[in-house]
Amino acid sequence: MKKLLSLGLLGATLSGFTGMASAQDSQLDLIAKGKLVATAADCQACHTNPEGGKPFSGDYAIHSPMGTIYTTNITPSKQFGIGNYTLQQFSRAVREGVRPDGENLYPAMPYTSYSHMSDEDIQAMYAYFQLGVKPVEQPTKPTALPFPFNMRIAMAGWNLMYLDSSAFKPDPTKSEQWNRGAYLVNGAGHCDTCHTPRNLMMGEVTSKPLAGGMVGPWYAPNISSDPISGIGNWTQAQLVEYMKTGRTLGKNQAAGPMAEAVQNSLQYLPESDLNAIAFYLKNSTPVRDPADQKAADSFGSKQVNVEEGLRGAHPSNANNTIIGGAALFSGYCASCHQPDGGGSKNQAYPSLYNNTATGLNNASNLISAILYGVDRQVGDQHVLMPKFGEGSYVGQLTDAQIADISNYVLTNFGNADIQVTSHDVAVLRAGGPVTLLAKLQPFMAPAMGVGVIIVLALIFWLFSRRKNRRR
Repeated sequence: MKKLLSLGLLGATLSGFTGMASAQDSQLDLIAKGKLVATAADCQACHTNPEGGKPFSGDYAIHSPMGTIYTTNITPSKQFGIGNYTLQQFSRAVREGVRPDGENLYPAMPYTSYSHMSDEDIQAMYAYFQLGVKPVEQPTKPTALPFPFNMRIAMAGWNLMYLDSSAFKPDPTKSEQWNRGAYLVNGAGHCDTCHTPRNLMMGEVTSKPLAGGMVGPWYAPNISSDPISGIGNWTQAQLVEYMKTGRTLGKNQAAGPMAEAVQNSLQYLPESDLNAIAFYLKNSTPVRDPADQKAADSFGSKQVNVEEGLRGAHPSNANNTIIGGAALFSGYCASCHQPDGGGSKNQAYPSLYNNTATGLNNASNLISAILYGVDRQVGDQHVLMPKFGEGSYVGQLTDAQIADISNYVLTNFGNADIQVTSHDVAVLRAGGPVTLLAKLQPFMAPAMGVGVIIVLALIFWLFSRRKNRRR
């Protein structure tokens, strides 16, 4: 009897340990899923300062048309991060853009897309940030936009107009792959946030989904299925290759925010998710820009060698000869992109023809690549093009010089109908186009003051009139 009792107790104990191990495994699985969701959502790109910041500790400056927005610490630090957030508070911040203290977040945090994320993904991501991320005890710079953009309460009205908080609902008439792609593009992956144009109030123009828009000094191109303005002439395999590596021969190379997306997010997604995104984009609503006559990657050819027009143009001892687009291109670009614009054999330095950066109707990406360079780490491959803007270690070029180089490249290798001016470069050097709303900002406070005076004067006039009638 004693032996049987001992065996029974042992069995109960082993059963308890099995249950604990099972619960532990379940929690580890949830954290692992949360890491994948956070990767798909590209949280690291914005919440990690590339200048030596610790993962998810924030303090990354986002230059918006309204001013500079500093990202927050989202590590589980209880003092500086989100360590005290409940699941409900975390969900509300991510999907509704409202902090636990009731203050509204700015839509530089893409909660307008995250609003469509599932409860399961939010719960997994919460588990990851609370249990799978190391806390960083570091404060971040406070965001201080100019008046009236510093009035976060105004975002409540903006949300009423532009926040669609409905949960993602699979389309039963579409395939599982299409629905997964739709969820990633318009939800967790928030491709729509950057690639959809914005209106005066900085809300998405929903009638032109994925039709392209400015993101600071960079242009997020049209990625709808249109074969001329969008990615309709790309194969699904090319789209997957681009997302996984940051480049596709004869198409495009990721730079700026897209390089960050590839580096921190897309290269780590499973092949099935990349194929789902590509499949959805290939079958999305096509949006054509009437100004586009042919696909951006179809411009240019290997016909011009810059050196042929420069040899013997000046005596060997002449000074100050690097002037004009051709000479500047020869001096600063040809060593990598080759005198004929064909790029290196392995295309680590890409061709300047059959390249969307030089073929688009918007030359912002060509200009910004020169101003800010290209820096992209994919696996063990580090792609680096030095910047020629402020603080360049190669050569700091003026707005006029960058305009000259851009026009030489466009004329000989890209869309010759596009001309770049010094003013175009200056705008992108300053952070990108300023919206009308931002331009009106200096006049808003005086206008509101005048409005208050007018209202007070009207009240005083009505009061005086009523008083005179009583007499």
